[in-house]
Amino acid sequence: MIPEKLTEVLKHEGVVAIATVGGDGPHMVNTWNSYLQISGAERLLIPVGYMHKTEANIAVNDQVLITLGSREVAGNMGSGTGFLIKGRACIESSGPDFEAIKGRFAWARAVMAVTPSSVVQTL
Repeated sequence: MIPEKLTEVLKHEGVVAIATVGGDGPHMVNTWNSYLQISGAERLLIPVGYMHKTEANIAVNDQVLITLGSREVAGNMGSGTGFLIKGRACIESSGPDFEAIKGRFAWARAVMAVTPSSVVQTL
């Protein structure tokens, strides 16, 4: 489900945008490509430091949209590529995925685990 091109993008720095929806509408947060990790179960693992609004939204509506990209990876139309990921997220503060993230990022209080339902290359 996770394309090889996406794993290549994660090797280069870039901004990741994560959108959730709550009672007061859409909400977005950002993180970095280098913070994302792909689990053996092909879930995207994202360290959670603050993201309190995002966590509250996911507790009510687990649907997320994520965009990310890199100018360093060749895309469909030349230099640079990006992806739109749709999926379901959960926030975990224990377990092997949390421990893997906590081992890399001491500041992480939890991990956002995203199970993609679609991964579309947009550039």
